[in-house]
Amino acid sequence: MCKIWYNIVEVAKEYCFEAEKNIKFHKKRSWQEKREKEWKNNMSTKLYQELIHKTRDITERVIGIVDDTYTVVACSDLAMIGQSIEVNIAEYFSMSDTAVINGYTYRIVGTRIKYDCFVFVKGTDSLAETVAGVLAVSFAAMKECYDEKYDKGNFVKNVMLENILPGDIYPKSKELRFNGDIPRVVILIRLVDRTEVFAYDIVQKLFPEKTRDFVVNVGENDIALVKEVKVGIQQSDLEKLARSIVDTLNSEFYTRAVVGIGTVINNLRELSRSYKEAQVAIEVGKVFDVEKVIMSYSNLGIGRLIYYLPTTLCNMFLAEVFKRGSIDSLDHETLFTIQKFFENNLNVSETSRKLFVHRNTLVYRLEKIRRLTGLDLKQFDHAIVFKVALMVRKYLDSNPTKY
Repeated sequence: MCKIWYNIVEVAKEYCFEAEKNIKFHKKRSWQEKREKEWKNNMSTKLYQELIHKTRDITERVIGIVDDTYTVVACSDLAMIGQSIEVNIAEYFSMSDTAVINGYTYRIVGTRIKYDCFVFVKGTDSLAETVAGVLAVSFAAMKECYDEKYDKGNFVKNVMLENILPGDIYPKSKELRFNGDIPRVVILIRLVDRTEVFAYDIVQKLFPEKTRDFVVNVGENDIALVKEVKVGIQQSDLEKLARSIVDTLNSEFYTRAVVGIGTVINNLRELSRSYKEAQVAIEVGKVFDVEKVIMSYSNLGIGRLIYYLPTTLCNMFLAEVFKRGSIDSLDHETLFTIQKFFENNLNVSETSRKLFVHRNTLVYRLEKIRRLTGLDLKQFDHAIVFKVALMVRKYLDSNPTKY
């Protein structure tokens, strides 16, 4: 009885320890996210105030910006900064992008559907409306440039697509407070069917940790997931993750997809390599593993080697292997027999049993192949050459995209 109670106490201790660890982890992450948000807000407010400062002498009017909480975050009248507007400003923009409230002309920065802030100009005349319109356009353009410059997702996309010089990656990471020395992997999701469902939003909802995982649109049918992973993660775990994405898209949204998985990289500079590997995995799988929907670069085997061979070298190899006659001289039945022979490890008896033919019939077919090609498939070396030749021919016929 004492032993049972001791075990229960130990399990309870372990559970409490894990729970405390998880709470600390989430608190730390929330604190980091909060600090990062404050940092971005402070940076944008500083830029807003600089623009206000440069334009106040031109307009000779009180101008400023109100955020989505109706607080003045930048203004030519410094005393107004931090004040709250005691009016629901958004209600005035149901029919127009411009509104007059308490002697000020307001204008939305963005659209009525999606906005982040409002600009205001003192006065209700046509000049105030014109100045507010110009300011709104200026702030919208500045915000777009700011988001592009300080958005981590955009930074990751540029690194992955090699749109940024290798020497600029580290300084930019430091500027964005982005840790580039964390294990990551690129999982490329390629949509097979055209669908009305916006798959990008679906994948993004599956991975809401926007400070750790980044979902990037890289084409009309391609979505790249840059996933932060644990050190020493197993390939099987990555394939399970990919399987969950495919199953979600297929079962809930009737969208078919194939997934390519690159190798895990430990430095952000190698991200483009993992992305290219994911692309290669899909292309090689499309040739040699048609039935598979999840392909890992590290498990492509000899198919990966053939993919990287020049086309001219592949044609030379086929010409040397089939000196006596073309591979096209082999009929469908013969090729099917060869496939089963390889699947059964060159075992004549087992293959004949699987094909439901007499052993002598199979031997006759193999002899026919030897006469046509000069290769005796009962010999391991000859079988290897023939197997590779079949794969090379299949590769040439499919003409996959090269990366």
